[in-house]
Amino acid sequence: MIALPILLPLLFGALCLMAWQNPRWQKAFSLLGTAAQFGAAIWLLIRVQQNGIQHLQVGNWPAPFGIVLVVDLLSAIMVTVAAAVALVVAAYSQAAIDSPRVQYGYYPLFFFLLMGVNGAFITGDLFNLYVWFEVMLMSSFVMLALGGERPQIEGAIKYVILNLLSSTLFLSALGLLYNLAGTLNMADLALRLPGLETGNQITLIAMLFLVAFGIKSAIFPLFFWLPASYHTPPVTITALFSGLLTKVGVYALFRVFTLLFVQDTAYTHTILLIIAGFTMVTGVFGAAAQTDLRRLLSFHIISQIGYLLMGLGMFSQPALAASIYFMVHVILAKTSLFLVAGIVEKMEGSYNLKELGGIYSTRFGVALLFLLPALSLAGLPPLSGFFAKLALVVAGFDLHQYAIVAVGLGVSLMTLYSMTKIWNEAFWKEPKDPIRHAKHKPISSWLWASTAVLVFISLLAGLLAEPLLNLANQAAAQLADPSIYIQAVLGVAP
Repeated sequence: MIALPILLPLLFGALCLMAWQNPRWQKAFSLLGTAAQFGAAIWLLIRVQQNGIQHLQVGNWPAPFGIVLVVDLLSAIMVTVAAAVALVVAAYSQAAIDSPRVQYGYYPLFFFLLMGVNGAFITGDLFNLYVWFEVMLMSSFVMLALGGERPQIEGAIKYVILNLLSSTLFLSALGLLYNLAGTLNMADLALRLPGLETGNQITLIAMLFLVAFGIKSAIFPLFFWLPASYHTPPVTITALFSGLLTKVGVYALFRVFTLLFVQDTAYTHTILLIIAGFTMVTGVFGAAAQTDLRRLLSFHIISQIGYLLMGLGMFSQPALAASIYFMVHVILAKTSLFLVAGIVEKMEGSYNLKELGGIYSTRFGVALLFLLPALSLAGLPPLSGFFAKLALVVAGFDLHQYAIVAVGLGVSLMTLYSMTKIWNEAFWKEPKDPIRHAKHKPISSWLWASTAVLVFISLLAGLLAEPLLNLANQAAAQLADPSIYIQAVLGVAP
C-alpha cells in the first residue's frame, strides 16, 4: 500500500496510453485515477500519523542494500497536497486542454509526471531521488513543448538545458558522496556521515546539492529559467507545474539539510537564510514589473520559495513547522491563482493586464475566486498566508533573526502591491474595449467548479490553521530528530 502513490499513476498512465485513440476514455481515466490517488494519499497520511514512519523494502532486500520507500509525515503531507492539486487540475483539464494536445499524449504525461513527483516524495535513497527527478524532467519537458508553438519551444529549451545542468550536478554530488560514505541510502548516510573525518568535503558536497536542488527550486540566483518558460504553455500545465515541480526541489532541500548535512549548520544554513532573503526580494520585484498575468504570477512562485527556505535556514522545530504549513498554503494559493488566470483568458482573450478590465462588475464570481487566494498570498487574516507568515515571524523573533523577518514582512507588503495591481487592472478599472468586453465567452462548469473547489480548500487551510499547524509541528519534530527516521528505516538507534 505504501507504493500506491507510484503504482496508481503508473497504472492510469498506461491505461491512457491504451486509450490513445479515445480522448473520452482518457478524460475519464484522469478523473478516476486522480480520485483514487487522493483517497490513497489520505489513507497514507492517517496511517503515518497514527502509526509513525512507514517504509517498504522493495523485493525484501533489507535497507541499506535494496530500494526502500519511506513515508514520514512530511512525505505524507506532500503526497496528499499533490494528489489534491492533481485531482483539481484533472477536472480543470476536461475543458481547458484542447483536442490536439489530448491526442498528443497530455493525459499519459500528466500521470507520469505525477508518478515522478510522488516517487521523489517517498524514496529513501538519493540515487532513486535522481531517477524520479529524471522521470519528472522528461514528462514536464514534453508537456511544456506540447503543441509545438514557437514560444513553447523556446521556453522548453531553456527549461530543459538548465534542468539537465542541475541533473549533472546532482549526479556528480552523488558520486562524491558515495565515494566518501559507501552508501546512498538516506538513513544509512545520516548514520555514517557524523563519524567521517573528511575535513570540509561534506560541506562542499552539501553546496553541490544546494546548487542542484536550487536550480530545480528556482532559488536566487538560479531562477531565471522559470519566468522564461512557465508562461509559455497552456495555463493548466503552468498551474500543475507551479503547484508541484519547484516544491519537489524544495522538498529535496528539506530532506538533505535536515537529515544529512547538519554537521556545519552555522555555515550551510546561514547560506540558506541569505539565499532565502535574496530569493524573496528578487522574485517580488520581478513580479511588480510585469504586465502579463502569467509572468507576474510566475515571479511570485520564486518569491514564495524564499519563505520556504527561510524556515529551513533558521533550522528550529517551530521554523520548520511554519515552512511546512507555508508549503501547503502556497501550493493551494498559487495553483488557484493560475486557474483563475485561465478563466480570465477564456473570458477576455488575453493575459495582458493593460487589455483587461471590468471583470468585477460583470463576473463577480471570478473576482471572488481571484481575491481569496490573492489576499492569502499577501498574508492577510484570516487566510492561510497570514498564519503561515505569522508562524515564520514568531520563529524568527525567537531566534533573534530580525533581518530575515524584516525582509519577509517587506516582501509581504510588495506581494500585496502586486495583487492590488492585478485587481485594479483586470477587475476594477473600466474595460479598454467595452464592446468586446460585453461579449463574454461562456465558461465551462468544469473550469468554474474545479477552481472554486481549490479556492475553498485554500480557504479551509486558513480556517483550520490550528490543526494543520499541529500536524506540521509533528512533521517538523520528525525532521528535527533524525534518529526517528534512522530507527524506522534501519531498525537501529544512531
